[in-house]
Amino acid sequence: QVQLVESGGGLVQAGGSLRLSCVASGRTFSRSVMGWFRQAPGKEREFVAAIKWKGGNTYYADSVKGRATISRNNAMNTVYLQMNSLKPEDTAVYYCAASSVWTIVATAYDSWGQGTQVTVSS
Repeated sequence: QVQLVESGGGLVQAGGSLRLSCVASGRTFSRSVMGWFRQAPGKEREFVAAIKWKGGNTYYADSVKGRATISRNNAMNTVYLQMNSLKPEDTAVYYCAASSVWTIVATAYDSWGQGTQVTVSS
């Protein structure tokens, strides 16, 4: 089992930036992929970005491409999501998740954090 704890959310004005962090513990070696997802009120959970622990391959949703950067610190078992040029439509609860499969499909991620709220004001 992998335990995930997110932090870094908050209230920011449109155009601003935030960096989210996700610390992984437990059997982290059993999950090779870390992803960020988000869920806005009344909407489905959607993929934001993913990264491989080994190699650092990344993938982004079109909605955040060019504005988001996912990175990892293997020594600290931590994954980051830097979000720039934030828009009101980025407002959501952001979750990090772990998977053994390189995918954007949420159901393939079997460990989830509790989420951190990001609110972007216009």
